[in-house]
Parts: sequence; structure tokens; C-alpha cells
Amino acid sequence: MKRIYLDNAATTPMLPEVIELMSDSMRVNFGNPSSTHQFGRTAKVSVETARKNIAKHFNVSAREIIFTSGGTEADNLILQNAVANLGVETIVTTKIEHHAVLHTIEFLESKYGVDVVYLKVNDDGGVDLDELASVLESVDTKALVSLMWVNNEIGNLLPIKEVAKLCKINGVLFHSDTVQGIGHYELDLKEVPIDFITASAHKFHGPKGVGFAYVKKNIGIFPMFHGGDQERGSRSSTENVHSILGMEKGLDIAMRRIEKDTIYIKGIKKQLIDGLIKIFPEIHFNGLSSNMDKSTYTVLNVRFPFTDKLLLFNLDLFGISVSGGSACQSGSDKGSHVLDDFLNKYEAEKTSVRFSFSRFTKKEDIVSVLSFFEALKK
Repeated sequence: MKRIYLDNAATTPMLPEVIELMSDSMRVNFGNPSSTHQFGRTAKVSVETARKNIAKHFNVSAREIIFTSGGTEADNLILQNAVANLGVETIVTTKIEHHAVLHTIEFLESKYGVDVVYLKVNDDGGVDLDELASVLESVDTKALVSLMWVNNEIGNLLPIKEVAKLCKINGVLFHSDTVQGIGHYELDLKEVPIDFITASAHKFHGPKGVGFAYVKKNIGIFPMFHGGDQERGSRSSTENVHSILGMEKGLDIAMRRIEKDTIYIKGIKKQLIDGLIKIFPEIHFNGLSSNMDKSTYTVLNVRFPFTDKLLLFNLDLFGISVSGGSACQSGSDKGSHVLDDFLNKYEAEKTSVRFSFSRFTKKEDIVSVLSFFEALKK
């Protein structure tokens, strides 16, 4: 049976070029970057070259990039430092953020008594910038805004330039979980004044278990755990050399292909939208995921006009791999915290499926998906 993979928001397949580079590195570049001998120096040069190349994509300096084990650690590193070391007493966010952010904020609220302000989202899962402006104007303590650039479930794009401008005007720190956007959109951090962003390599065809945090210069970051002075004292742990090099390679290829891949994947997404509407005229698309301008081209979140608890199972039997919301909650019976926040109970109980695409998604894959739903409709 041919298998069709449409869960790229959960993870992407590694590029052959990334696998080859990492394999070569494992064979010959095995030194500890902290060692002073030739093997260590070679590894150190490789890591620092990767750091410099990654920084160039965002128009920042290499010293502002901190390598981590992924987006979750990067979010934790930033948020915990903001409260414990930078004096943040108020965090402004929403209830539709990734759990890497939400659960960390809940921990900080419990441990440090930080004040958390949850912005309302509209019926499409969007943030009201007028409410954000009002909240920021009224805050009388040191504050941080944490809003994700691309929602991992519904694909909504945050108007990140406008949010960054509001934060700067009000003297508020701005952290954005940019995991779903890095490698898919350009982001010039000189033009968009964000203080902190996060990335995870496996979202842009790199390896799992590696990512990075961007921390604007002159903002001090201390390690969450102790044991060494790696990453200029910001993160204790021997650098994952091979994965860092794989991440840099995957990002470089993604950034060079952005225009070509965007056009192609948008066509794939529109093909699925048009086909589903033809089969189910009463279908809905959660959030702004069917809007080509206000959502990422990589995600389509579909709310079917029925409830079918076995739909994901039957899709998998048919050879189609998708997600019922966030893959980070696979196996959970709690449903989607994102959809629950802005859908009414009746609509939230309908079956929703997240389809997510990459450059490896084929037009014939979408034809197969549509044939499955045509048979289901009969």
C-alpha cells in the first residue's frame, strides 16, 4: 500500500542532503567542541560556522543564537529566564499557544506568582490588536508578550510586525514561538524588533532533537540546568554537533527554496480545499486556515459536517497519515485546546482533521485523499 504523509506540521521527513552531511560528520567530526585538541577545535569551528550561517538568515549576530534540543527547550529557556532573571512580572498571551508555552507559563504563575493576562481570540482564532494595545498601555509592571507566529493547529498567521511595534512602543519584551514559521517564511529581525524567537529543525526537514533560541543582544540569559559553560554560559550541555550541522543545512536549503516551495505548496493546499468543498459543500475550515493570505500555506484544518471518532483510524488504514489537531497530543482524548477556545460546544464536537503539507506532497496524494472522502460520502 502506498502511504501518504500529510502531517508535516508534526514533523517533516529529513532531506537526503541533511542525512548525508550528518552521516559524514558522525564518521569524521566526532570531537567535543569544548576540547582544546585538534578534534575538539574542528568540531568547534563546525558549530560556530553553522551558528554564523543560521544567524545570517535572520540578519542577526551569531552570538544571539543559542542552540537547544528543540523548540520546547528554547521556549522554556526564554520564558523561565524572563521571570527568574529579567524581572518580568506580567505575561500577556492567549490560550491557543503551543503547550510548550502554555504549560511553562502555568508553571511560572504557580512558582513565581507572575500575573498572566490571556487575550481573547475571535471566532477565527485571531488576536485583537486593539485589546493587546489596551492591555499593554495599562500594565504597570515589567511585562512580556508571548504570541506564536504561526499557530500549529489552525495555521493562523500572527500580524507579527504590528505586535512587535506595539511591544516596542510600550517598552514590553516580545517572545514569539516561531517554530512553525521558520524555514517557511523570511524573518528579518532587524526589521521586525522581536526580542526572542524559537526554532526546531525537524519542522523544516532537519533532524529531531535540535533547535535554537534567538535572544536579542544585551539581554542576559542564564542556563536552566548546570554542569558546564557551553553556549557562552547560556546552556549547559555538550553541543549536538551532527544535528546542529544538519539543522543548518536543512534551513539553508529551505530558505533558498522558499519562493518555489510556497507557490507549489499553495497549489496543493488549494487543490484540497476546492476538492473538499465539492464533496462536502457544508464543510468548514477552522481558524483562517483556508485563507491563503492570513494562514500558513503548510496547514489546512478541516471541520467536517459530522462526528466520526474513527475517521483518523480509517484514514490511516487507507494509507493517509494526518492529525486530529496537534500531534503533540496524539493519544490524548482531551481534544484540541485551540479549537475548544473559540468554537462553541456543538461545533467543537464535530470531527476536525489537520492536513499539513511539504515540498514532498504530491498532487496525486491529494487526489487519493479526495477519493477516500468521495467513497465516505457515498
